Amino acid sequence: MQEIEIQKRTIGATVHGDGSVEIRVWAPLKKSVFVESGAEKLALLPEGGGYWSWRGKALAPGSQYKLIIDDEAPLPDPTSLAQRGGVHGPSSVVDLSSFEWTDSGWENPSLSHYIIYELHTGTFSPEGTFAGIEARLDHLLELGITAIELMPVAQFPGERNWGYDGVFPFAVQDSYGGAEALQQLVNACHERGLAVVLDVVYNHLGPEGNYLGAYAPYFTDKYRTPWGPALNFDDAWSDGVRRYFIENALMWLRDFHIDALRLDAVHAIKDFGASHFLRDLRLCVDQLVEASGRQHYLIVECDLNDPRYIDPISAKGFGMHGQWVDEFHHALRVTATGDCSGYYSDFTGISQLAKAYRDAYVYDGQWSEHRKKHFGQPAPEHGGEQFVVFSQNHDQVGNRMLGERSCALVSFEMLKLLAGAVLVAPFVPMLWMGEEWGEPNPFQYFVSHTDADLAEAVRAGRQREFADFHLDGDAPDPVSEDTFTRSKLQWTLKEEGKHRQLFRFYRELISLRKKLPALASLQRNSVTSRAWEGAKTLELQRRSCGQTMLCLMNFSKEEQPMQTPLCPDAWQLQLHSAAPEWGGTAETATRIPGGETVELQPESFILYTHTDV
Repeated sequence: MQEIEIQKRTIGATVHGDGSVEIRVWAPLKKSVFVESGAEKLALLPEGGGYWSWRGKALAPGSQYKLIIDDEAPLPDPTSLAQRGGVHGPSSVVDLSSFEWTDSGWENPSLSHYIIYELHTGTFSPEGTFAGIEARLDHLLELGITAIELMPVAQFPGERNWGYDGVFPFAVQDSYGGAEALQQLVNACHERGLAVVLDVVYNHLGPEGNYLGAYAPYFTDKYRTPWGPALNFDDAWSDGVRRYFIENALMWLRDFHIDALRLDAVHAIKDFGASHFLRDLRLCVDQLVEASGRQHYLIVECDLNDPRYIDPISAKGFGMHGQWVDEFHHALRVTATGDCSGYYSDFTGISQLAKAYRDAYVYDGQWSEHRKKHFGQPAPEHGGEQFVVFSQNHDQVGNRMLGERSCALVSFEMLKLLAGAVLVAPFVPMLWMGEEWGEPNPFQYFVSHTDADLAEAVRAGRQREFADFHLDGDAPDPVSEDTFTRSKLQWTLKEEGKHRQLFRFYRELISLRKKLPALASLQRNSVTSRAWEGAKTLELQRRSCGQTMLCLMNFSKEEQPMQTPLCPDAWQLQLHSAAPEWGGTAETATRIPGGETVELQPESFILYTHTDV
């Protein structure tokens, strides 16, 4: 692995303690590089490895500049920290060290204590900014959240985007508030006891404002991705690309105090080198942790069901701390709705959900009809803290043609059952913004490209995307501002009727997860689950610290009898989703002997515990 400076930024524009500014650019195949700022035109000198640099006091924090490569038209800095005039405008010098942090006492908790709340900055609040998130931290604390996850904040074209069209990975989106506002949000979260996860995209860049290829071989024709040419992680000149993204990750952790990174779709990072990019990234993060004393985590999205990604480096793995488990979601969604279209075609329902509780992966070596091959490997040695599960997220909602949330697809009773199914799992739970009060607004795909031809191509591509789902009608126009506005949360609803009742239910469920030892522990070796296909019922048991948890779930629309397992004393009722206080009509005894039959209401669950003898 190439040597990378861990404790300071070395590429792009950096402000030093003496007031000077240093600019370093990777352009290995170019003959000249100049920085242009106003009337100034300053030459960068060549260094080893294809880097060019300049240092002086002709620039200062706030200065705007562009770079001239081989006397071509001036371009923004590919490592820009701010694009206040948009993706085609000049870059700005930013002093990341000027922020006054007050979180020196913050300690990042274990992943096993994470209860994650995923949100999109632009639609989470009416303001659509980092300040809008900060103003609503009390709501998240009342709910019981311990970590927020921000969808990507790297600069994208315009003011409306999911974030996966970012083209300046180091620049914080200006319409969200920019770098200092993000630092302020993280500081505020830490002061309130909340960890911060940031979604980063290292598998592709967006199409508009993507100038990396004008500087260096950032892309390779060796591989293709769903978004076009692959980023160059293992071809000629790949060292500079790897350094670029590792320095990006270190910046978020070091200079923004981000606690964990969620790496988007790492299966699309094409790297067949001797040391995978993810492995090198983990080694550098470990060095940063050792130097700073602050713990950081790397969580990946990966659909390969390959434990190598989360295996420790000592076991020849890539060393990622955790991963999203889409298959848990798919099994849960098919069980709840019966929808087997598109990529749900490999899922049959409740027996696979029972398997997911035990094994995390549904497919760990079986034949996959959707993929037409045997797929996956088991991961029995990995703790529950390495798997993140959910009943909905930005992908599973926003990638529906109309962006419907679960509340538009299932009943109020099923919403409570979905919440229970996630929060009793022996994994790290994640909520999607607004689900805690049953937000009815959709979350639809939106962009604000300024290129008319590109905007039209996005519209057409969005329509083709749903061909596999055999859906009629047109997808909402992703370029329209109305699509974005429709996707905003309605905060007034959380105090009304069923919405308020659902919020209270989530709050109680999260509280139980924290205080019941059998739920709080994420040990997997004591998890048992079994399902009854005909009745659509499932029994889940977890044990820890002398306590056994029993959750009986009924996904059918009919009342179903279920027998409680034998136990030395009696099962103590902890929560019944169909109880009157949660909008149901069922009455349940607070204690029930083992071996007794319980009548489960349609689309409901009952949570019991007992103390082991």
